[in-house]
Amino acid sequence: MNIQGLSSRAKQSIGMAKSSREIENLRLKYLGRKGEINKLMETLPTLPKEERSALGKQINELKVILARALDEQQSSLRKSELLKSEKESLDVTVPGIRPQIGHIHPVTQATTEILEAFTELGYEIIEGPDVENDHYNFEVLNIPKTHPARDLQDTFWLTNGLLPRTHTSAMQVRVMEQRKPPFKIAVPGWVYRQEREDATHASSFHQVEGFAVGEHISFAHLKGTLFTLLRKVLGDETKLKFRASYFPYVEPCAEVSATCPHCKGRGCDICKQSGWIEILGSGMIHPVVLKNAGIDPKKYSGFAFAFGSTRLAMLKYKINDIRLFTGGDLRFLEQF
Repeated sequence: MNIQGLSSRAKQSIGMAKSSREIENLRLKYLGRKGEINKLMETLPTLPKEERSALGKQINELKVILARALDEQQSSLRKSELLKSEKESLDVTVPGIRPQIGHIHPVTQATTEILEAFTELGYEIIEGPDVENDHYNFEVLNIPKTHPARDLQDTFWLTNGLLPRTHTSAMQVRVMEQRKPPFKIAVPGWVYRQEREDATHASSFHQVEGFAVGEHISFAHLKGTLFTLLRKVLGDETKLKFRASYFPYVEPCAEVSATCPHCKGRGCDICKQSGWIEILGSGMIHPVVLKNAGIDPKKYSGFAFAFGSTRLAMLKYKINDIRLFTGGDLRFLEQF
């Protein structure tokens, strides 16, 4: 009885099987009730007693080996058929899943447009430190410690006597100390104030400072610059209104308002029924500030203005709540 030959033929046949049907036929051929293994078992009684035990053990071992080989081949065929099915069902014309890609924040978009407008007007863009000292943030801007104007910019203080800057104006004297007139400078950056937050006010917001120093600079230059700059950013249909105001580091001073983009000047809850939204403070640089920077106020004059990029972004994109910009709500940010 050639068990080795049967084992070799069976393994070869099983390895060549190409379908589940062939596997099932081979299972019946070798392991079925009338299969080769049972035929071998039926011959055992005819053998001498001393051969039965050894041969019976070999037949049982072969039965286990063939059953395992059939199962492994069946599993391999199923995996192959599954991969083939997936490959054949792939529709290359179906649109893929678009990955979620970030984009520029709306305040950054507005700031970029603002700085481009400054550049076209010949301004140099300079950045300053977010954490300032009392000297540059207040003292040299004509706001000494006893000045009541400090209450207008109540702020946070660090334990080392420094403070998060309350305005980008803190860069005015820093720049003037390093340059000789004439010059035109724009300073973008975040500023921080102890502010009661509402729809139009935030304790932290992005601001842009603009100032120019030279001979014979007048308020007319300031007004012309602001009209050109703001209409370039907000559109030619934007109307501006100057109103007398007070800032310690400029004199004379003016607050500038733009027509409310939500109601087109008719009056609404956003503009408090006035039809206007205040966007910046401006004026002629105070002679004391020029003197503190080492510039002769009898020979040179200059103007300065500062506005929140966040406030301008509200106007530009018709947003009714400044807090939306820093709220982190993707449903809001993805609109831009």
